Amino acid sequence: MAISVETFFLDPDAQGTLQARIQQMIAQGILSGRFRKGEKLPSSRKLADHLGVSRITVTLAYTELQANDYLAARDRSGYYVSDNAPEPPEFSALHPQQDKIDWSRALGRRFTGGTTPDKPQDWSRYRYPFIYGQADPTLFDHANWRQCALQALGQKDFQAMTTDYYDQDDSQLIEFVARHTLPRRGILAEPSEILVTMGAQNALWLTAQVLLTQRRTAVIEDPCYHAQRDILTQSRCHLEPIQVDRDGLPPDALPRYADVIFTTPSHQCPTNATMPLARRKQLLAKAAEMDALIVEDDYEFEMSFLRSPLPALKSLDTDGRVIYVGSFSKSIFPGLRLGYLVGSKAFIREVRALRTSVLRHPPGHIQRTAAYFLSLGHYDSLIRKMGQAYAKRRNVMEQALADHGLGIAGQGVFGGSSIWMRASDHVDTGELDKRLRANRVLIEPGVPFFHGDTPPHNFYRLAYSSIPVSRIPEGIAILARELEKA
Repeated sequence: MAISVETFFLDPDAQGTLQARIQQMIAQGILSGRFRKGEKLPSSRKLADHLGVSRITVTLAYTELQANDYLAARDRSGYYVSDNAPEPPEFSALHPQQDKIDWSRALGRRFTGGTTPDKPQDWSRYRYPFIYGQADPTLFDHANWRQCALQALGQKDFQAMTTDYYDQDDSQLIEFVARHTLPRRGILAEPSEILVTMGAQNALWLTAQVLLTQRRTAVIEDPCYHAQRDILTQSRCHLEPIQVDRDGLPPDALPRYADVIFTTPSHQCPTNATMPLARRKQLLAKAAEMDALIVEDDYEFEMSFLRSPLPALKSLDTDGRVIYVGSFSKSIFPGLRLGYLVGSKAFIREVRALRTSVLRHPPGHIQRTAAYFLSLGHYDSLIRKMGQAYAKRRNVMEQALADHGLGIAGQGVFGGSSIWMRASDHVDTGELDKRLRANRVLIEPGVPFFHGDTPPHNFYRLAYSSIPVSRIPEGIAILARELEKA
């Protein structure tokens, strides 16, 4: 691999001759780890032209570095970083400048300090990953996704891949969502009422930015998706957490002064509660009485493998007050980061303008690849395959939990990919998680899902989306043993 000549700069404040400064520049690149063994340096002519020095000066610097075993010369090929070059130090190289800015005063707003849980990046190395939201390589249809990606890379779709959509989206993807995806949820929408987003979380952020101000009040479920709570906290609106029950968000508990209600009626996060049809109608009536908007995150509706899902809240809306959030990231794979918003034209127009100012649009190639994957039937096949696998894993997990007498707080009547658990009141599942990791078991402590300064510490989530069915009983057995020690 060749090192680009553009990476070389002479420090104007450095001391010594030009030759010595060039030697020092290259040696520092090797010692810092920027230049690696076997990488080719620019020719002496190219580097001399780039630095504005004579070629002989560069040649002499190269020769001296070769003598010190920093570089090695190859016949008719040039100079390379030597295989015997000094190793970069194990510690990080010191930055040549000091940061003299008082960032406690310079920062206008802070976004750290949220409730994002600690999820190890090497989760797949754990033998018992009861971890939520990761793709299972044994279930994903990699071959057909690759074929769709190659098709989207073809000359026929060159414009779809390379064009700047500005504030628009891939027409094929929008058409499929409008004609196939939404009608399955009982929703009819025009293309001008649909916007593609970078996943559901991005859709929630865009919605919060457009609808909320410091004077408005948002209702969230408690417990709820932790990232959603962080988004609303950052918007500086007034936040009203409402405790969910076995049927999800109770409409009678809503404050009359609420402006926007955020809810997950299909599979409440993290309890998996499903809002019954009667309560959905009651929620709509209550919102109309309050003149409030509803943001429906139709979370995990695809994973209803036990029975058919209920109609979306949006499908029951006759006033245009429900904003619908959908996502392909969970059902296809998390790294896809592709979701969509459905709402009235006036709302979508403003959200579209905000998205344009922030990121223009999601990448065209990804949108077209997803459009092919959906339209060619691969997505439906993937959902069926996942549903069958999840149903089997869920049965095995429920049996294992029953065998060890572990307490289930919520498992969902329609399906899903996880079970919400409750340990004895004295158990701190954060500490439990640390002990379990030593036994190659991953769980999700429940604290980040709760609102307030004193959340309960004895809840946790067990997902079965990424663990082979054969390992579930043994992993639950290890969990049960650690709970007995707590």
